[in-house]
Amino acid sequence: MSLSTVIVDDEQLARDELAYLLKSADDVTVVAQGKNGLEAVNLIKEHSPDLVFLDVQMPGLDGFGVIKKLLDKKIRLPKIVFATAFDQYAVKAFEVNAVDYLLKPVETARLMTAVERVRRRMAAERGAKGSAPDDLERLLQLVSERQARREQLAIKVEDRFLLVHADEVVHASVENEEVRVVTNSLSGTSNYRTLDELQARLDPAVFWRVHRSHLVNINRIKEIVPWFSRNYILKMRDAKGTEIPVSRSQTRRLREYLKL
Repeated sequence: MSLSTVIVDDEQLARDELAYLLKSADDVTVVAQGKNGLEAVNLIKEHSPDLVFLDVQMPGLDGFGVIKKLLDKKIRLPKIVFATAFDQYAVKAFEVNAVDYLLKPVETARLMTAVERVRRRMAAERGAKGSAPDDLERLLQLVSERQARREQLAIKVEDRFLLVHADEVVHASVENEEVRVVTNSLSGTSNYRTLDELQARLDPAVFWRVHRSHLVNINRIKEIVPWFSRNYILKMRDAKGTEIPVSRSQTRRLREYLKL
């Protein structure tokens, strides 16, 4: 059984190593490689591969986000083998229902076992009568939605990294080419390079990009102050009562949501 395969990992060396090891597997063809979650979604849509080796942790859209995006877009879900260096929560979450997972650095024998499991899963599905819903899809959707609501973020404050839950974040802004994240009790820089990357990890129903340089938690708005040209300034519920401008394009959305 020939397997068309896509490899997605944000580290070039990890992709190269996996592609090299897969040369030892019979009838496995690597049709594309990607370095982030958004590329993964596009490559899966373009190539419709049988198998995807997917890194769990990537900047922006992670492995969980990729699967959720595929489900949202109703793109056929390939067989997924997750790769992780230290995400024990992911290993435990997917141990029961995922086709397989690999711990980095990947061992050749373990990789061959994963490929064989994929072949057996596909053969079993082809031999089954009818098409039952995939338990993996349901599990991934539940886990990714739960993760989106309770995602832990690392914030650097001086020389320490502090972990906060997403719902503690009041707002985030771009300052001096860094993403600054503010909660009720602290302010620090994020390891995300752009607001786009941070926003991709958060619940879009709660975190709004009200301005090109500002992302806000709409549940943490204290006051809405009318501004010129029918625009608004948001006063946030952080210690400083930070004021954040709302762009013209987002003003209408805010009015409709809050019935202003």
